Amino acid sequence: MKVLVVDDHSIVRQGLAALLRQEGADTQVVHAADRLEGLAMIEAHSDLDAVLLDLNMPGGDGMVAIGDFGRRRPTLPVIILSSSEDPGDVRRALSLGALGYVPKSASPETLLSAVRLVLSGAIYVPPLVLDGPPAPDVAAASGERAGALTPRQVEVLQELAKGLSNKEIGLMFNLSEKTVKAHVGAIFRSLNVVNRTQAANAARAANLIPQ
Repeated sequence: MKVLVVDDHSIVRQGLAALLRQEGADTQVVHAADRLEGLAMIEAHSDLDAVLLDLNMPGGDGMVAIGDFGRRRPTLPVIILSSSEDPGDVRRALSLGALGYVPKSASPETLLSAVRLVLSGAIYVPPLVLDGPPAPDVAAASGERAGALTPRQVEVLQELAKGLSNKEIGLMFNLSEKTVKAHVGAIFRSLNVVNRTQAANAARAANLIPQ
């Protein structure tokens, strides 16, 4: 595993690096202090597996960085690590392309679990969002947003709603797990949802799958 940590505090970066190395002796961690340096590191390291990104950094908004990283490396998972526990920030980060959001108040074990989950092809959403009400416009706008999905994404969404894993969906359509993961992320962003249950509900509301 090779991870880029983007945070303007050196102590935080070093602490995260030490934590991530608990996953295995061969874990590599590279560092960046701001958005621009992070972009340079993405260009310099083509073998990165994930990015851990702080939202509040000098030299650029972390929300902007999510989009920048996504345009440079669309298949590179970005996991937000932020002091903000505002559900609105979580939903915004996920809608911009992040595949995980971990509050800095979370335990080290939670962070490692989130990294494992994202690298396995899923999306990590903190309990503060899952336990709260859904975004108010999800159901109302389901039909309009579903219209933005590609035919392949609709097929992936239909199988996702049946409970199939990324691996099973990949085997069904002869796609790699990485490609399925990219489709799932795009589906979540298009439907403005944060998990598979909400995606299935949105698909039913848009009449893409039976009620």
